[in-house]
Amino acid sequence: MKVFIKRGEHFVEYALTTPNTTLLTLLNTIKREQDPSLSFSSGCRSSVCGSCAMRVNEVEVLACAYKVQDGDRVEPLNNMPLVRDLVVDMQKAYSFNARSKTWLKEFNKTAQLDESATRINALQSDCILCGACYSACPVYSVNEEFLGPFALTRVWKYVSDKRELQTQEKIDTIQNNGVWDCTLCNGCTVVCPQGISSKADIEKLRVKSTMAGYSDPSFTQSFGDFGSFDGSPIF
Repeated sequence: MKVFIKRGEHFVEYALTTPNTTLLTLLNTIKREQDPSLSFSSGCRSSVCGSCAMRVNEVEVLACAYKVQDGDRVEPLNNMPLVRDLVVDMQKAYSFNARSKTWLKEFNKTAQLDESATRINALQSDCILCGACYSACPVYSVNEEFLGPFALTRVWKYVSDKRELQTQEKIDTIQNNGVWDCTLCNGCTVVCPQGISSKADIEKLRVKSTMAGYSDPSFTQSFGDFGSFDGSPIF
């Protein structure tokens, strides 16, 4: 079996005799037996921590879950600063959670989550911050200030939470480089190892934004006299 791992600008070929194994096991074997300088990230080995996200044949995967095939081409995530080999710096993407105010700010202690809201909360909490969605996102690839999939999914979690009293502030935060910038290509959903649909969450955030008085800036620019040019509320 041969695999090709991107190191710097080039793919390096490695030959192994370990069939039917995960990519993470294979990487550890290469590091232990062939090339101790190979760098990659890993943690839980159970598809929970998200630290071993990378790309195989141009598709985002978790190395601890992906079964290696002969001829696979392995490379680091896209759209992230490269640290070394398969290791990338995720701090920029993580910072969008803080910028989007993805937490309960003002807690309504008397509000109770119904069954539907509980399901939403549980699903969005499944995000493991692996970064696969940012790697696959065509908008983030050209606009590094785009809040991106997992940050916007977290905003939807709290905007839809009946216990949050400050939903308007969160809606205000996601208007620029946020919900209207997404192309709804669904690439983030396809590669999410947890099956979370950020596209669907962004569509629902657009509805919430419209209810709050906002509109798509590209639409209002096309119809100048019918709306605001900056996407601000129209009353």
